[in-house]
Amino acid sequence: MKTITSLFLFCLLVSPAYAQLAVPNEAGLTYGHVHLNVTDIELHKRLWVEHFGGVVVERGPLTVVKLPNMLVALTPREPTMGSQETVMDHFGFKVRNIEKFMEKWRTTGLEMGDTFTGSEGQTNVYVMMPDDVWVEMQEDQGLSVEISGYHVHFRTPGHEELLAWYSDIFGLEIRPRGRIATTTNAPGMNLSFGGSNEPRLPTRGSSLDHIGFELDDLEAFCEELAAKGIEFDVPFREIPAIGLKIAYIIDPAGVRIELTEGYDEY
Repeated sequence: MKTITSLFLFCLLVSPAYAQLAVPNEAGLTYGHVHLNVTDIELHKRLWVEHFGGVVVERGPLTVVKLPNMLVALTPREPTMGSQETVMDHFGFKVRNIEKFMEKWRTTGLEMGDTFTGSEGQTNVYVMMPDDVWVEMQEDQGLSVEISGYHVHFRTPGHEELLAWYSDIFGLEIRPRGRIATTTNAPGMNLSFGGSNEPRLPTRGSSLDHIGFELDDLEAFCEELAAKGIEFDVPFREIPAIGLKIAYIIDPAGVRIELTEGYDEY
């Protein structure tokens, strides 16, 4: 019996159940995904699995990698530019042991920056995925899993106004993240907003094409947005082939946002 119990506990620890979205808030909202345009989808899948502990799911034409607190969706398409040329500068993860992560990352032959002390006083480092996708890693030795999605970082002139827009549209509370005062939290993900001396480009077509939020009742949320005067890039629709309901809007700085219902079932 003891052996069976130990085996059961082991299965729980290695189970991809850890690779799931955060619990939605009272409004039925949680953070969903980032969507990348990539030149070599097989390389990206391998990197997200081997170095980030992701689990690949394929439904119809859609490929996603499940990670704790978020999904990374992949489209095989030549990107028009890297993430740091756009408003959506980078996204980031917490990692339990950053030296262990860095040691393994060096085997990829891909670029990695120097370590530095981040805004929360922890050891951070940037790694560069193929197609110039910048990813920030932050050590958190108390993390219950090896790696977990943590933040997305916008950079644009007028970043405070953009933060206010996200806070209003998604009903989020503005609160600091370490030394960064201009941030807010959706379940599972911090949204950080920084200034830029130069205008940044919209995200559509870039390596980091868009970000996404998951809703329990997307149709009702879209009706709320319409009542606020929000225009849709793609109106509410259901796509049975991938098991999702979707809609798209674009924020005032040009970041494309996908709204989904169904990713929590992946």
